[in-house]
Amino acid sequence: MTLPRSFAVLLGWLLCVPTLLAQSPAPAADKAAAPKTVLELILHGGPLIILIWICILATSIVMVTFVIQNVMTLKAEKLAPQPMVDALKQAVHAGNYQEAWETCKANDNYLANVLRRGLERLGRGKETFEDALAEAGMREATLLRTRNSYLSVIGVVSPMIGLLGTVIGMMGAFQTLGSSGISDPRALASSIGEVLLATASGLFIAIPAFVAYYIFRNMAQNSIVKAEDKLNQIVEEIPFEELKGIRIGENFDPGWTPNKAASSSGRQSRKVSLKLTTACPVCNGSIQPGENPCSHCGTTLEWG
Repeated sequence: MTLPRSFAVLLGWLLCVPTLLAQSPAPAADKAAAPKTVLELILHGGPLIILIWICILATSIVMVTFVIQNVMTLKAEKLAPQPMVDALKQAVHAGNYQEAWETCKANDNYLANVLRRGLERLGRGKETFEDALAEAGMREATLLRTRNSYLSVIGVVSPMIGLLGTVIGMMGAFQTLGSSGISDPRALASSIGEVLLATASGLFIAIPAFVAYYIFRNMAQNSIVKAEDKLNQIVEEIPFEELKGIRIGENFDPGWTPNKAASSSGRQSRKVSLKLTTACPVCNGSIQPGENPCSHCGTTLEWG
């Protein structure tokens, strides 16, 4: 004899009652489980979860390091210190290009590195000089932006590391669910909460990393523009036509010999500032303040 469908369902539920009663909830004293600390949650996840948390911690340390480094190096005053700019202006306007090159070599910043490359090609004409400045400026700007781009990489990678920890933890939680069922939903919910902590930590690192990246990107661009303005003020009055053949740098060469200068009917005139070191701007020889012409190469000097 076939039973009605509704009666069969009711009979099935009645047969399951003893089983449900046998799986009664834990006493009230057990429900109030003691909260776990973050360290306990990490150690409870196993070796793989611990390794993921070590990666998250290392990523956060690297992020803080890059933030501090960018704060210290991307200021406009760091890229072009005003005392150095004043010294370079005096040297260049006085015609002491070798001294300006030595000043640039003694300083390691954006403006000094760019101007030093340009001065090394000073005797090849204005166009070559400007090309050297543009090439060196692009190189230095790329180095500044590359250092800052690591913050963007951290912002992308850290959520993925946290998500990896969450996925691994969820796999373990569902494996437990498949073997023991839902006899203890409270434990299952606790496990899910533990694994979501990894994702939250990854986002906690990624959000400030992205914010810092965009702030420092704009900060670097603003500082580079200000440094280039100061650079243009230094080089705007260089007489390129008079300096053809001169060699500035390690192998300093004025471009003409003292004998040729003495035999020439017209001698080149160079401005010399009393405020700077007393060196001939042509042969770099030591001269006394007010001496005219240079005792080494015979250059007519204009003291200012």
